[in-house]
Amino acid sequence: MKTNILNLFTIVAIGIAIVGFKNKTEEATASHTESSKSFKADIVKYTANVEESTINWQGFKPTGSHIGTINLISGVFTTNDGKIDGGSFVFDMSSIKESKDNARLEGHLKSSDFFDVEKFPSARFEITSLEEKDGNTLLSGNLILKDITNSVVFPVSITHKDDTLTLSSEVFTIDRSKWNVRYGSKSFFDDLKDKFINDDIELKITIKAKKSI
Repeated sequence: MKTNILNLFTIVAIGIAIVGFKNKTEEATASHTESSKSFKADIVKYTANVEESTINWQGFKPTGSHIGTINLISGVFTTNDGKIDGGSFVFDMSSIKESKDNARLEGHLKSSDFFDVEKFPSARFEITSLEEKDGNTLLSGNLILKDITNSVVFPVSITHKDDTLTLSSEVFTIDRSKWNVRYGSKSFFDDLKDKFINDDIELKITIKAKKSI
């Protein structure tokens, strides 16, 4: 009799243990699923408003400088927990404008001497990281221009208002010679004297993007 009672208690105990294990497994699975849903819910996509985005440039030579604009074709950002973690934007190189509507200069910039827009009609910037350093927000990425890729890092400010994200850079500099933009460059020609054009080009970028549905 004692043996039968002992066996009965053993069976009951095993049954309780199995049920308890099953409940914990279900709870863990449910918890993991909820966690995954929460993670996915934090990822938001923003699409650039090309009409409200601007790319300004300035080039220099000994006798002065020229300023102008380039249009944005498209752009997209993704944020995770409110912070940019990826994205890219595409520039229309055939849209290069000079502020004084200097058609001759614009035509020269579009030629093979400079950006060769017939062969390379667009440029692309791909975000690789965003980090805080010494009180600044630094955006890093790859700039693909004339099918040549170089890394670029520049300080930015990022603001959110309602469903709009605005990324604005400070003025930063790229070295055009790294993308084989050769005309009037001391990096390629030695006998230019005072007829050279600086390799450094200043850029300022503002991208306004709206949350995608």
